[in-house]
Amino acid sequence: MLTPDNREFEQPVKIVADDITIGKLLDFLGDHKDKLLVFSYGGQTMRPGYHVTEVKAGAFAALDCGANPESWTEIFIQLWDVEEGERTHMPSGKFTAIIRKVTEHLSLDMGAKLTFEVSDGIAPIQLHQASMPAVVNGEVHVELSPRTASCKPRDRWLAEQARESASYCGSYFSS
Repeated sequence: MLTPDNREFEQPVKIVADDITIGKLLDFLGDHKDKLLVFSYGGQTMRPGYHVTEVKAGAFAALDCGANPESWTEIFIQLWDVEEGERTHMPSGKFTAIIRKVTEHLSLDMGAKLTFEVSDGIAPIQLHQASMPAVVNGEVHVELSPRTASCKPRDRWLAEQARESASYCGSYFSS
Protein backbone atom coordinates (compact mmCIF):
# COMPACT_ATOMS: atom_id res chain seq x y z
CA MET A 1 0.00 0.00 0.00
CA LEU A 2 1.24 3.53 -0.74
CA THR A 3 1.06 6.56 1.52
CA PRO A 4 0.05 10.01 0.20
CA ASP A 5 3.71 10.71 -0.62
CA ASN A 6 4.00 7.41 -2.56
CA ARG A 7 6.08 5.56 0.04
CA GLU A 8 5.22 1.96 0.74
CA PHE A 9 4.45 0.68 4.23
CA GLU A 10 3.15 -2.49 5.74
CA GLN A 11 -0.43 -2.62 6.92
CA PRO A 12 -0.53 -2.79 10.74
CA VAL A 13 -1.00 -6.26 12.14
CA LYS A 14 -4.10 -5.26 14.11
CA ILE A 15 -6.14 -2.09 14.27
CA VAL A 16 -7.92 -2.25 17.61
CA ALA A 17 -11.55 -1.35 17.06
CA ASP A 18 -12.71 -2.20 20.57
CA ASP A 19 -10.66 0.34 22.53
CA ILE A 20 -13.44 1.31 24.96
CA THR A 21 -14.19 4.44 26.93
CA ILE A 22 -14.63 4.66 30.70
CA GLY A 23 -18.36 5.25 30.15
CA LYS A 24 -18.81 2.04 28.13
CA LEU A 25 -16.86 0.06 30.72
CA LEU A 26 -18.92 1.41 33.64
CA ASP A 27 -22.19 0.85 31.76
CA PHE A 28 -21.31 -2.79 31.17
CA LEU A 29 -20.12 -3.36 34.75
CA GLY A 30 -23.31 -1.75 36.09
CA ASP A 31 -25.28 -4.71 34.73
CA HIS A 32 -22.95 -7.23 36.43
CA LYS A 33 -22.22 -5.73 39.88
CA ASP A 34 -21.96 -9.03 41.74
CA LYS A 35 -19.72 -10.78 39.23
CA LEU A 36 -15.97 -10.87 39.82
CA LEU A 37 -13.95 -8.54 37.58
CA VAL A 38 -10.97 -10.35 36.05
CA PHE A 39 -8.38 -8.44 34.03
CA SER A 40 -5.84 -10.19 31.84
CA TYR A 41 -2.79 -8.89 30.01
CA GLY A 42 0.25 -10.36 28.32
CA GLY A 43 -1.30 -13.83 28.22
CA GLN A 44 -1.84 -13.97 31.99
CA THR A 45 -4.69 -13.30 34.38
CA MET A 46 -4.19 -10.51 36.89
CA ARG A 47 -3.79 -11.89 40.40
CA PRO A 48 -6.84 -11.92 42.71
CA GLY A 49 -5.46 -9.28 45.10
CA TYR A 50 -5.06 -6.56 42.48
CA HIS A 51 -5.66 -2.97 43.57
CA VAL A 52 -6.88 0.13 41.81
CA THR A 53 -4.11 2.39 43.11
CA GLU A 54 -4.84 5.59 41.22
CA VAL A 55 -7.33 7.15 38.80
CA LYS A 56 -6.19 10.18 36.82
CA ALA A 57 -8.02 12.41 34.36
CA GLY A 58 -6.18 14.55 31.87
CA ALA A 59 -6.87 16.93 29.02
CA PHE A 60 -4.13 16.95 26.43
CA ALA A 61 -3.17 19.30 23.62
CA ALA A 62 -0.42 18.40 21.17
CA LEU A 63 0.92 18.69 17.65
CA ASP A 64 1.18 15.43 15.73
CA CYS A 65 4.06 14.57 13.41
CA GLY A 66 2.31 16.38 10.55
CA ALA A 67 2.10 19.60 12.63
CA ASN A 68 -1.66 19.12 13.06
CA PRO A 69 -3.13 20.24 16.39
CA GLU A 70 -4.60 17.38 18.43
CA SER A 71 -6.59 17.43 21.66
CA TRP A 72 -8.25 14.72 23.72
CA THR A 73 -9.23 13.72 27.22
CA GLU A 74 -7.94 10.54 28.78
CA ILE A 75 -8.63 8.58 31.95
CA PHE A 76 -5.79 6.52 33.43
CA ILE A 77 -6.59 3.69 35.84
CA GLN A 78 -3.54 2.27 37.58
CA LEU A 79 -3.74 -1.42 38.52
CA TRP A 80 -1.26 -3.01 40.89
CA ASP A 81 -1.05 -6.72 40.06
CA VAL A 82 -0.40 -8.31 43.45
CA GLU A 83 -1.74 -11.22 45.44
CA GLU A 84 -2.70 -10.66 49.05
CA GLY A 85 -3.82 -13.44 51.35
CA GLU A 86 -7.11 -15.09 50.52
CA ARG A 87 -8.57 -12.25 48.48
CA THR A 88 -10.56 -12.97 45.35
CA HIS A 89 -10.85 -10.83 42.26
CA MET A 90 -12.71 -7.59 42.91
CA PRO A 91 -16.47 -7.60 42.27
CA SER A 92 -17.48 -5.39 39.34
CA GLY A 93 -19.64 -3.31 41.70
CA LYS A 94 -16.63 -2.48 43.90
CA PHE A 95 -14.57 -1.39 40.88
CA THR A 96 -17.49 0.78 39.73
CA ALA A 97 -17.84 2.27 43.23
CA ILE A 98 -14.14 3.21 43.24
CA ILE A 99 -14.47 5.01 39.92
CA ARG A 100 -17.74 6.69 41.02
CA LYS A 101 -15.95 7.90 44.18
CA VAL A 102 -13.34 9.52 41.96
CA THR A 103 -16.12 11.33 40.08
CA GLU A 104 -17.08 13.04 43.37
CA HIS A 105 -13.70 14.80 43.31
CA LEU A 106 -12.74 14.93 39.63
CA SER A 107 -14.79 15.61 36.54
CA LEU A 108 -14.47 12.47 34.41
CA ASP A 109 -15.44 12.66 30.76
CA MET A 110 -17.35 9.40 30.21
CA GLY A 111 -16.37 9.49 26.52
CA ALA A 112 -12.67 9.87 27.29
CA LYS A 113 -10.01 7.53 26.00
CA LEU A 114 -9.31 4.90 28.68
CA THR A 115 -5.78 3.72 29.48
CA PHE A 116 -4.78 1.20 32.12
CA GLU A 117 -1.38 1.48 33.76
CA VAL A 118 -0.37 -1.98 34.97
CA SER A 119 2.56 -3.08 37.14
CA ASP A 120 3.34 -5.76 39.67
CA GLY A 121 5.33 -3.26 41.72
CA ILE A 122 8.61 -4.55 40.33
CA ALA A 123 8.38 -4.16 36.55
CA PRO A 124 7.83 -0.67 35.10
CA ILE A 125 4.27 0.45 34.44
CA GLN A 126 2.95 -0.68 31.07
CA LEU A 127 0.19 1.18 29.23
CA HIS A 128 -2.79 -0.87 28.03
CA GLN A 129 -6.12 -0.35 26.35
CA ALA A 130 -9.18 -2.40 27.23
CA SER A 131 -11.40 -4.48 25.00
CA MET A 132 -15.14 -4.67 25.57
CA PRO A 133 -15.80 -6.82 28.66
CA ALA A 134 -17.38 -10.26 28.31
CA VAL A 135 -19.08 -12.52 30.83
CA VAL A 136 -17.20 -15.83 30.97
CA ASN A 137 -18.17 -18.58 33.43
CA GLY A 138 -20.04 -16.10 35.62
CA GLU A 139 -17.16 -13.58 35.77
CA VAL A 140 -16.59 -10.34 33.89
CA HIS A 141 -13.38 -10.59 31.87
CA VAL A 142 -11.55 -7.58 30.43
CA GLU A 143 -8.62 -8.19 28.11
CA LEU A 144 -5.94 -5.50 28.26
CA SER A 145 -3.60 -5.11 25.31
CA PRO A 146 -0.53 -2.90 24.99
CA ARG A 147 -1.27 0.64 23.89
CA THR A 148 0.98 1.17 20.89
CA ALA A 149 2.29 4.37 19.36
CA SER A 150 0.66 5.57 16.18
CA CYS A 151 1.01 8.23 13.52
CA LYS A 152 -2.24 10.21 13.52
CA PRO A 153 -1.88 11.58 9.95
CA ARG A 154 -1.28 8.04 8.69
CA ASP A 155 -4.19 6.70 10.78
CA ARG A 156 -6.51 9.37 9.32
CA TRP A 157 -5.29 8.54 5.82
CA LEU A 158 -5.91 4.80 6.37
CA ALA A 159 -9.40 5.52 7.72
CA GLU A 160 -10.16 7.65 4.65
CA GLN A 161 -8.92 4.86 2.37
CA ALA A 162 -11.18 2.38 4.20
CA ARG A 163 -14.19 4.73 3.87
CA GLU A 164 -13.53 5.22 0.15
CA SER A 165 -13.20 1.47 -0.35
CA ALA A 166 -16.41 0.79 1.60
CA SER A 167 -18.30 3.48 -0.30
CA TYR A 168 -17.10 2.06 -3.63
CA CYS A 169 -18.17 -1.46 -2.66
CA GLY A 170 -21.51 -0.13 -1.42
CA SER A 171 -22.24 1.68 -4.70
CA TYR A 172 -21.18 -1.40 -6.67
CA PHE A 173 -23.67 -3.64 -4.88
CA SER A 174 -26.50 -1.13 -4.83
CA SER A 175 -26.60 -0.77 -8.64
